[in-house]
This record gives sequence, structure tokens and C-alpha cells, in this order.
Amino acid sequence: MNTERNTREPVLVSACLLGLPTRYNGEARSRESVLKLAESHCLIPICPEQLGGLPTPRPHAEITRGDGGDVLDGAATVVNEEGREVTAQFLSGARIAQQVAAVTGARRALLKEGSPSCGVRRIKRNDQDVEGCGVTTALLRRKGIQIDGIE
Repeated sequence: MNTERNTREPVLVSACLLGLPTRYNGEARSRESVLKLAESHCLIPICPEQLGGLPTPRPHAEITRGDGGDVLDGAATVVNEEGREVTAQFLSGARIAQQVAAVTGARRALLKEGSPSCGVRRIKRNDQDVEGCGVTTALLRRKGIQIDGIE
């Protein structure tokens, strides 16, 4: 066991930013700046949509109105491009990501901007950028986790 790695600050990271093919279309969005953080932090990859039981690849999904906070409050839904509601999977994935944060002691997260799960300042609606956060981001914020968005 590498005890040096275990003493590093744990940080949740959108798995796609670490080069894992977890995005809805099966692609990754590896970011060198995020990979470099592994030198000083214990990076914990998460994909809330996969954690919630959705496959990869999967149909693109969007929050119908509002943002992730509205989904948590039951005032909005998440629907995929085929018209299927996937709110339950997004909520489940967000809860599991929050459990991962609790188990690992992570108080920070670096999440993929634009995602209906991980968006921090913006999400997509009708293929347009709109202000708001994703479902997982909203839940983690409510639990006091500091979140930064990465393009």
C-alpha cells in the first residue's frame, strides 16, 4: 500500500477528465492540468451517470428546466434525446457520488462543465449553454463540498 498517496487530499474528479471513456458518447475529455494534480492529491474518478446505472455510450440527456437544484427539489426532470426520463438514474448517481465523497473524506471536486450531472456554472439545454449546475454538483454543494468546473 502506498501510504504517501493515502495522506494526499482526496478530490473527486469527473472520470472523463482523467481520460476514461465515460462521457455519454463514450469519449474522454482528458485534461493535462487535472492529471497533474495526481502529483499532490489523491484523485477519485467518478461518473455519476454510470454510478446511477446508465450505460456508456448512452443517449444525450438534458435537464428540462431550471438546473440540478430543481431536479433535487422535484421541480425539474432529466430527459434523454429519445424522450425517456432518466431523473431517477441521475439522482441515484448523485447520491452515490456524495457517498464516495463521505467515505473518502473528499471535500473538493473537479467536475466537467456543461454536463447535466457535473456542470458547475453551465449546463446544456436544447444544445445551448445555459446558466446552472448539474444534479451531482447541486447535491455535493448542499453537502458543503467545494466544486470547481473544468471545460
